[in-house]
Amino acid sequence: MGPLYDWLIAPFAEYGFMQRALVGALMLSVSACPIGVFLMLRRMSLTGDAMAHAILPGAAVGFLFYGLQIIPMTLGGLAAGVIVALGAGAVSRLTVQKEDASMAAFYLISLALGVLIVSLRGSNVDLMHVLFGTVLALNDEALTLIGAIGVTTLVALAVFWRALVAECLDPLFLRSVSRLGPPVHFLFLGLVVLNLVGGFQALGTLLAVGLMMLPAASARFWTTRVEPMCLLAIGIGIVSCLAGLLLSYHASLASGPAIILSAGVVYILSTIFGTRGILATRIRPASHLTA
Repeated sequence: MGPLYDWLIAPFAEYGFMQRALVGALMLSVSACPIGVFLMLRRMSLTGDAMAHAILPGAAVGFLFYGLQIIPMTLGGLAAGVIVALGAGAVSRLTVQKEDASMAAFYLISLALGVLIVSLRGSNVDLMHVLFGTVLALNDEALTLIGAIGVTTLVALAVFWRALVAECLDPLFLRSVSRLGPPVHFLFLGLVVLNLVGGFQALGTLLAVGLMMLPAASARFWTTRVEPMCLLAIGIGIVSCLAGLLLSYHASLASGPAIILSAGVVYILSTIFGTRGILATRIRPASHLTA
């Protein structure tokens, strides 16, 4: 068929595990990348990273009792993510400590506790699976879970889009005209945890937030409007997944890190060549100041 077919099409046409990895990665891109945009616009990017690690103890408890079964690890991860999010919020509201510091504390405790629990029963291979995922080993059960999370996220975004944008850009205005402010905030945190749990199945707890944040951060260098930013983030996520899977196949690299590194390359290029990137702002400083 030619070298182009061998490089771009053959891996997905000939191997079922590559097809499942592609489907799972694409569903994650469509679901998680818009959530990453809202996290970034809320200046909660590091909160997303902390919550990604927060699901580890719950997933580890599920692993301790049931091994690498998806449902127990998913339910454990969801429970742990909600507990950490509520705990960090309570500490920041009831004490003098800011939310970023309390989230960092919970994140470090969760990471250490999760690694300790996995090490009680599992091997180093199991620990690597939990931390970095196995996108090339996604089964039908994992794809169903990721698909359900994707549908839930897209429906929630469609129904609460205006409230989410308003709460993101001007939360005081939303609270003054509507009672949706606090519920929308907790709904959004729930969507973050859901998508991190979905990403955990493919990319592990350490890399799940990468597919959520890097495409969103890249899109910020190309547009200032929320809708195009979300669509562009999804496109970047899809391209990164394709590139990462092909790179892992042809170069025999770990698939999860290859996907995140591909997204990292797009981010670096965007910081330089984007319409709001380094070159554009140096050439047109006036446009940068008015953007």
